[in-house]
Amino acid sequence: MMRDQANHLHFLPIIPPVAARTNNTAIVATIVDRLGYDSLTFAIVTGTNTDVDATFAVLVEDGNDSDLGDDGAAVADEHLVGTEALADFTFADDVECRKIGYVGNKRYVRLTITPTGNDSGNIFVAAIAVLGRPHSMPTANPPQ
Repeated sequence: MMRDQANHLHFLPIIPPVAARTNNTAIVATIVDRLGYDSLTFAIVTGTNTDVDATFAVLVEDGNDSDLGDDGAAVADEHLVGTEALADFTFADDVECRKIGYVGNKRYVRLTITPTGNDSGNIFVAAIAVLGRPHSMPTANPPQ
């Protein structure tokens, strides 16, 4: 069917929702394995954040080692669709979404969100990886 999108996308929870985060510890997502897919977009969603001055910086890293241990590095801007700065958010960005795409050629990719100034309230954030252009269709439902 021409309008079908569900069989062309695969979703992975990489930062699951949690009750609340109350400090400046980096939120490190699960590493995404792009094997079998030609496109990747990260979607970030915020909840109602009660801190009054927190900011959140987004970093995308890639590499060919499954744990990014030996070759993980920040992704060059030309391998991103959008910018990390556009994916950043603040305490005032309640119940909003951000996205950033990856067009590099590394197999493994990871998203990290680092809070600063989160010292007087609770923050809520979650993220998913959206893999597209699968080599084999339909994609699994439910996603595995």
